[in-house]
Amino acid sequence: MRRPLTPILLLTFCILQVGFAQTYFPASNHWEEKKPDEMGVNVVKLAEAIQFAKDIESTEAKNLKLAHYQSAFGREPFGYPIGPMKDRGESTGLIIYKGYIIGKWGDPSRVDLTFSVAKSILSTTAGLAVDAGLIQSEKDLVYPYMAPIIPYMPHQLLQNKSDHLMQEDVFDLFEGAHNRKITWEHLLRQTSDWEGSLWGKPDWADRPQGNAKDWLTRDRNEPGTVYKYNDTRVNVLALALLNVWRKPLPVVLKERLMDKIGASPTWRWTGYENSFVIIDGQIMQSVSGGSHWGGGLFISAYDQARFGYLTLRNGQWNGEQVISHDWINKSKTPTSVQPNYGFMNYFLNTDKKEIPAAPESAFFHLGAGTNMVYVDQENELVIVARWIKNNEKASLVAKVLEALPR
Repeated sequence: MRRPLTPILLLTFCILQVGFAQTYFPASNHWEEKKPDEMGVNVVKLAEAIQFAKDIESTEAKNLKLAHYQSAFGREPFGYPIGPMKDRGESTGLIIYKGYIIGKWGDPSRVDLTFSVAKSILSTTAGLAVDAGLIQSEKDLVYPYMAPIIPYMPHQLLQNKSDHLMQEDVFDLFEGAHNRKITWEHLLRQTSDWEGSLWGKPDWADRPQGNAKDWLTRDRNEPGTVYKYNDTRVNVLALALLNVWRKPLPVVLKERLMDKIGASPTWRWTGYENSFVIIDGQIMQSVSGGSHWGGGLFISAYDQARFGYLTLRNGQWNGEQVISHDWINKSKTPTSVQPNYGFMNYFLNTDKKEIPAAPESAFFHLGAGTNMVYVDQENELVIVARWIKNNEKASLVAKVLEALPR
């Protein structure tokens, strides 16, 4: 015969049941919507925020290849795209409050490039590698984990053997005294100052600074001392992680994260036309951590929101710890070198400088476009905003926050 619960146990059980009922996780292929007033949200102010989002649509060309060449990226040395691109959609977004969709605009099902929001996905695959024990600690040096990189270069079959006799058939990402000092954490925080060239893109050619005569001979910064946003080095991290996982990162992401959070089958993560390597006898593509030169993550706003909601819930999804809580905390921890940046691409609201109206604890995954996945744990709020003007993103968040119950 079952013994009745004591009053204390009964109270504890009720609290747990209520807490569970309040945490909603969307099922695969369905995300429940609620009317704003059901959630205590100001309907008029929320409508104003959504209209504002529509009004601040980016004025850049919808042809992203044209937009690339009209930007500073297209004028960089070796700035030509080498990965796939597609025309973007209109201003699009979702507002998710306490797990439920309370507002949307544009076409959230449309699959578009997400640019550097892909960096947050990439850093997550590093966290999954740490969680799986493939990397013992993000503070470890990278080079001991590396095998020789064997590129797949079928074009060499068309060359006379004497034309490529002196070319290296194998390369080492972390050769040299400087690169051997680099840890996984340095790559994750974009403080490595890695030197070299990858997929035909030299490190100095990405967002070059100073006098061109000094690009090749400048003094190197000690790893961990200087922050520099650099996609060549991001792609180095992607290739290093491919080497550790020994299978394509999109496969890792699908099996260990996207399927678990009910993402659609429409997202794709690609690399460049020349970013193929051979591992364990298999031809694999190393992905791009952004879309600086094309490629990267093609994804819908709904799937972006699922990833944002996962990070809102500290890596937990419907009872399963998909990403360790410890990794999420590290991803949100800045350094003195760059106080508003954690692990790529977690942008932080340190001292409320980025979004003054938001809590200091808020963070956002950010990419060009502008693509933003705003995550606010204090308000249980996720905002996905795509193809808006970058200088208006803080105003959009402020307007949504004004609509929430106080």
